[in-house]
Amino acid sequence: MGSSEIQIAGESNKTSEAEELVRDVFSAAAYGDLVKLRKFVEEDGCAVSGPDGNGYYPLQWAALNGYPEIVQYLIEHGADVNAVDNTLQTALHWAAVRGSIPVADLLLQNGARVEAADANGFRALHVAAQYGQTAFLDHIIVKYNADFNAPDNGGRTPLHWAAHKQFPDPMRLLLYRNASPAKQDNDGCTPLHWAALRGDVEVCTILIHAGKKEELTVKDKSGFTPAQLASDKGFRHIALLLSKAEQALRQGDRTLAGKLRKIGYAPILFCVVLLSIVLFINSVMNDPDLPPVTAAVGLWGWTAVSLAFGALMMLYRLSSHDPGFIALPEKSKHDAEDPLLKIDLKSSPSWTGNWSQLCPTCKIIRPVRSKHCASCNRCVEQFDHHCPWISNCVGKRNRWDFIVFLCMATATAVISGIITVQRIWTIRPVSLHDDGTWIHHVATQHPGFVCFLTIDSIILTVVSILSVIQCYQIARNITTNEMSNAVRYGYLRGPDGKFRNPYNHGFQKNCTDFFIKGHTSDDEVSWLPLQHAARH
Repeated sequence: MGSSEIQIAGESNKTSEAEELVRDVFSAAAYGDLVKLRKFVEEDGCAVSGPDGNGYYPLQWAALNGYPEIVQYLIEHGADVNAVDNTLQTALHWAAVRGSIPVADLLLQNGARVEAADANGFRALHVAAQYGQTAFLDHIIVKYNADFNAPDNGGRTPLHWAAHKQFPDPMRLLLYRNASPAKQDNDGCTPLHWAALRGDVEVCTILIHAGKKEELTVKDKSGFTPAQLASDKGFRHIALLLSKAEQALRQGDRTLAGKLRKIGYAPILFCVVLLSIVLFINSVMNDPDLPPVTAAVGLWGWTAVSLAFGALMMLYRLSSHDPGFIALPEKSKHDAEDPLLKIDLKSSPSWTGNWSQLCPTCKIIRPVRSKHCASCNRCVEQFDHHCPWISNCVGKRNRWDFIVFLCMATATAVISGIITVQRIWTIRPVSLHDDGTWIHHVATQHPGFVCFLTIDSIILTVVSILSVIQCYQIARNITTNEMSNAVRYGYLRGPDGKFRNPYNHGFQKNCTDFFIKGHTSDDEVSWLPLQHAARH
């Protein structure tokens, strides 16, 4: 028997097994067998409004398994959309488990109560959050005005449950829709307490960025902050993350560390580069104890100084210019309703179906390759990384400037370093007549040389590494953020689940687009799944 015949035989066996299991209206509803259901109801006269031996209704089974045609048929033949089982759950609760939006629409349009609560106080939103059904959550919030801050019997909101079950996408949606991250349940726990208990870095980070900093210090009824709970559970990485955020809150802008964190290290780097220029001119080029500078050395020396001043100008430009901040939505003071609730994600031109596009902090739908920067507290288009040494992010609008800055800094460090070594070498014949070693003589008689060479070596090492990394990433059309967090971004995986960058058009096109335009276009993708997502 061929493999195709075996497959057909297997499928027929499954079909026959399913047919044997369909013996009443409950099993017909559960398996989506409309033909058998019609026979039971129209020929055998079976009712569809009563429960089975366990207290469950046919409408619940059809809702759970996502059969809208079965749901429609049952409603037309007398099924009660608000009938409850032994735990007071309705068919809408069961539809929320699998996130069936067509079924939810049928139920709600036929009178189902969107705020119906079961024995635990769970509404459909609580159930959807517990099972990570993000699209279902958004649909009934926007279309049916479901209360996303409603507490269950334990005082837990859907955001509590999404944090507890470690579902970042429902959390992003709820926070984007202005769900409160500060609500405490009956035990005094906020969603951040629940996230800390489960030890999920991404979930904790979302809440830290989207909420108010004071929530880091909120104590539950046992007297524990989120950081203390994480530490008690053995999640040291979470405890460290929360402790650092809590420490930053306490320090604020009053201490030197707080002020540096706010303004960044660009002023320090500016002073270091300026100091190195002064040292190079005074101690290397114009040292009276050294032989006169030749024409060639002088030319290269002043070339290095010119490049250094050019690098300082680029540093100022990088620190002060917009890296690609995405515009925040305008809010009218006269709008009593949150304008974000009026946004239909399905009709938004920038929406590609990726829930990470929602920024719960800025309350915007951001382009796919964008990211919220915690330091700048803004979303940055084509976010590469936040560089504290330029006191700014590197993004779509300033990455070209960043590359130029790195190249100028590298060239400066190389040229000035070579000249310094050449000038040091001219000291060697003199040092032979002195007591002690040549190195000791240079260090004691020409400390400016040593100081400059130390600074230059550090700068050269750092900027060379950064230059190589950035050039490699430009050649592949990928950002530092995407390289570091590739696992988190679904658009960086192909149909087979393996890493695949849809923006990589080959070395030549990637480099040409970047160096001519200053950035690459996100509209051009190299494989169809992302193109399909962008169109829909």
